[in-house]
Amino acid sequence: MPVYLDHAATTPLRPEARDAWLSAHEVLGNPSSIHGAGQAARRLLEDARERLADVLGCQPIEVVLTSSGTEAANLALKGLWWSRAAGTDAVVLPDGEHHATLDTVGWLVAEGGSRVRPVGLDAFGRIPVDAFAAALPGAALATALVANNEVGTIQDAAGLARAAAAAGVPLHLDAVSALGHVDVDFARWRGEGSGAGGLAAMSVSAHKVGGPIGVGAAVVSRHARMTPLVHGGGQQRGLRAGTQDAAGAAAFAAAAVASEAERARESARLRALRERMVRGILGAVPAARLLGDPADRLPGNAHVLFPGAAGETLLFLLDMAGISVSTGSACQAGVAEPSHVVLALGLDDRAARSVLRLTLGRTSTDADVDALLAALPSAYERAVASGARSAGGS
Repeated sequence: MPVYLDHAATTPLRPEARDAWLSAHEVLGNPSSIHGAGQAARRLLEDARERLADVLGCQPIEVVLTSSGTEAANLALKGLWWSRAAGTDAVVLPDGEHHATLDTVGWLVAEGGSRVRPVGLDAFGRIPVDAFAAALPGAALATALVANNEVGTIQDAAGLARAAAAAGVPLHLDAVSALGHVDVDFARWRGEGSGAGGLAAMSVSAHKVGGPIGVGAAVVSRHARMTPLVHGGGQQRGLRAGTQDAAGAAAFAAAAVASEAERARESARLRALRERMVRGILGAVPAARLLGDPADRLPGNAHVLFPGAAGETLLFLLDMAGISVSTGSACQAGVAEPSHVVLALGLDDRAARSVLRLTLGRTSTDADVDALLAALPSAYERAVASGARSAGGS
């Protein structure tokens, strides 16, 4: 039986989401049409938006549906940049952000003339709020993860938002990895501010909580100034033109509501299962080391350094044993790269190539952990031996 330990990448479709998606496809009509069929689709769409808003802690009008969390981050970052205050050109960017953010900001630097003000992480992957605040004055915008997608460290989202509000700088929070595991509350994090500064936008994705792939959302504050990426219809406050995916929205809402309803109970279960897995890993491979915050981390996340073993080799050996894991690093054009997050923790290139991200989810069981712990010692021994042979032949 295959063992899936890569729920941070994507997690199985929930039955509630599948049923909502199929049911929604029985409703014929374009939500922008004014006839009865169109208005029926519109009611379905707006019901889904309201249910998402309840989970995300925002107003329904602030939910802008997108095709993914990546598109949502692009809308937030580019939209805020193009609407920035005159005379500002800096983007406050913590180290270790997701590539959806890193690559978008990189594009703004190359094509838009922006400058990056980096903020270093501490040894546990935390964004120091004081250092973040110190980088904010006069910036065009700022961005930060709510929870690091690799090492699982949960950030002080409220503190980062307060710092941005105090500096009058619009902030985007990437909550893609956090949704379903953290109490995501846009309004609470934003506070009482009504100006353009502070929390302006937040990105989320459906397939991380058991919704369909190809559906996401950007929460955009009613007070934010934002330029759209896509024009041609004026839908969604003009921020994202195009016929809206009512079925995708319904499925996302069903998954988000179900995930939120079980969040406390499921987080406790996953935390206990993760701790058992980590104890077993460290017992089987005493040299291994858990990275990220030891306490304030996503409940199903274990990001482990395996000294002397290439992460990609371990991944392939475990895959051959029927166990799916991740290196947690970017792989572009078929070339594995060292984890930029591990480098941001202050570790070296060799360490950044010797990590695995093992993430549990709703369908994970004790049997999955047992299978991993049974296969790991041999896989680690073979990966170390492979690395030694490669080093000897170089």
